[in-house]
Amino acid sequence: MAMKIRLARGGSKKRPFYRIVATDSRMPRDGRFIEKLGTYNPLLPKDSEERVKMDVDAVKAWLDKGAQPTDRVARMLEAAGVLEKKERSNPKKGEPGTKAKERAEEKAAKAAEAAEAPAEEPAEESAE
Repeated sequence: MAMKIRLARGGSKKRPFYRIVATDSRMPRDGRFIEKLGTYNPLLPKDSEERVKMDVDAVKAWLDKGAQPTDRVARMLEAAGVLEKKERSNPKKGEPGTKAKERAEEKAAKAAEAAEAPAEEPAEESAE
């Protein structure tokens, strides 16, 4: 049985509240779980101690049993010092999209034309 440590959403519309749970990976997100390990309230300020509460001993026990944390829960565990920080690299995320690249090329071309244009224009002659 593949075990996961993940977030189960609760709360009303536009007011999220999450439970950190240990569950079988085949169960639905908000469905049956084996054990509640903590809570996460994203509406609280980031420096609040009430934002993420978890039973660290229970989490360690589930990790020893082979449970895999989801990415978001893994980040919370790294912040709590339960897991060592993992290097994450997504070089394509910071790369602009195709439309943005096209706009940048057009802007660069216009800037190049504007830089060349004043140098090539002859001085104005007065017609008297």
